[in-house]
Formats: sequence, C-alpha cells, structure tokens
Amino acid sequence: MIKKLIIFSSLILMTNISFAQKTEVEDAVTKLTKLMVSPDSSALDKIILNNLSYGHSSGKIQNKQEFMHSLLSGESDFVDVNLTDQTVIVQGKTALVRHTLNAKTNDKNVPGNVKLYILLIWSKEKAGWKLLGRQAVKVL
Repeated sequence: MIKKLIIFSSLILMTNISFAQKTEVEDAVTKLTKLMVSPDSSALDKIILNNLSYGHSSGKIQNKQEFMHSLLSGESDFVDVNLTDQTVIVQGKTALVRHTLNAKTNDKNVPGNVKLYILLIWSKEKAGWKLLGRQAVKVL
C-alpha cells in the first residue's frame, strides 16, 4: 500500500511540475508577443538567447541582433498580434510552441495583415525560458 501511495504521489508531483513549466513557457510567449508590439531593447535582450535563429516565412533568417534591430527600428512593426491554437510541449529543458499568428503590421509605414503558422523553440536557462529559435510558415 505504501509503495502505491509513493508512486501516486510521485505522479502528482511530476504533473504539477509539468504544468508549472508549461505555464512558464506560455508566460514567456506572452512576454515576447508584447515585446513584438512594444519593443524594449533591454527586455528583448533578456528573453532571447545570443545564438537565436529567427526564420521568417519569406525564407529570411535573422540572428539575435538582426531580429532585435528589425523590431526596434520599426522595420518590422507589429501593431497588434493575436495568437490562436497554441500548443506547448516541454521536454526537459526544451519547449516547442506552435500557434497561429494573426497580426496587423505597419512595416516601413505600409499597413498590412499577416497570418502565419509559428514554431518557437525555448530553452530553460537559469534566468527562465529564453527564445532559441523561431520559424514561420505562410498559411495557405
């Protein structure tokens, strides 16, 4: 009986840890989304890893500095971002997030709308979840 209780308690603890990690990742996604609309250099620097690989649906790949510059300069200007159909998978210190991004943009002062499927790759670091990779695909 004690063995069953220990196993059951362990399963509950693992479920709680998994749920907490998933919530932390979702919070990081929300923070990144807010920073895409209202970019802040210091906050972006804290949530993005130095070896970021940021893939656009056009095929363009940016590193951390290029991605941050595009947001901070207004080259990539997100007016509003709405994420739907989000799924989160946490495996150890890595998390995969998929969602559909619907956004109003104003890139180079040209208003537009974009709908993309996004894959985000997050890494668990001492200071929390950090963005390691992103790939966008156009919704057909």
